[in-house]
Amino acid sequence: MTDRDRSADPADDARLALLLEVAGTPKPGNVDRARDLPDLRFEQFLAGAVGAGSGLDRAAAGAPVGEAFEEAVAGMHARAGENTQFGCLLLLVPLVQAVAETGEGALTPAAVEEVVAGTTVDDAVAFYRAFDRVNVAVGDPPPDAPALDVRRGAAAEPTLRERGLTLADVMELSAAPEEGVPDRNAQEWVEGFPRTFDAADSLLSMDGPVGERTARVFVDLLAAEPDTLVATNHGDAVAREVSRRAMAVRGNLDAAAELAEELVAEGINPGTTADLTCAALFIALRRGLSV
Repeated sequence: MTDRDRSADPADDARLALLLEVAGTPKPGNVDRARDLPDLRFEQFLAGAVGAGSGLDRAAAGAPVGEAFEEAVAGMHARAGENTQFGCLLLLVPLVQAVAETGEGALTPAAVEEVVAGTTVDDAVAFYRAFDRVNVAVGDPPPDAPALDVRRGAAAEPTLRERGLTLADVMELSAAPEEGVPDRNAQEWVEGFPRTFDAADSLLSMDGPVGERTARVFVDLLAAEPDTLVATNHGDAVAREVSRRAMAVRGNLDAAAELAEELVAEGINPGTTADLTCAALFIALRRGLSV
């Protein structure tokens, strides 16, 4: 259904997107309502969605992107005790702020691009500080930019300020590595969120319960491009093979459920694909998706 009231609070829609993402099943390799991972449980994601609420509220109220993101991450970790939705929040915060700035019920790529273009050095500093709060699996920085390794957290502030790097600049550095699988979340920031808007259109065009639609979109995204987190943890070759396996089960949720069990057993977690799925759910909710 697509008859939902679009005047809803965007922060509430963001919380709902976080909840719908983790509730969708089967999502191969990820936590969902049918599967936990050895170090992450379904209920922790529910707690993380609640904890992130104050930061999402700040974004909806027009707070700077970095400040809202850092608060959302801090709240997520305080409630969940783990990093449950760092990447989701990185995509959701600018989307929420784009709704707040336009004052419109719907959401457009142009509005998000304007938010990204308006980020500042302070936003970049806050983004780096968020890495001090949680453990985030990331790849190594470019060989010529060790001072910008996000794992440095707040210690990178002098470099960011000296070079005048905004959060959009930081994302651009991550989005286009010289080789290997790029950071898909950073790509969305740099390119205007094309994958998430397309995935939102898919969610709206599908029939069936939202949880099933979520699973189908997750598999489609995973099949389309190698997952960044899988590449970070297991290498590019494994990430590409996981995409090939996802392609083989597209459109078949029973086969996707089998793949879900296989990837969990193999310790393979396509977490970046979950981030994109969550952002797509938010956009679809803003465009009228009803649960």
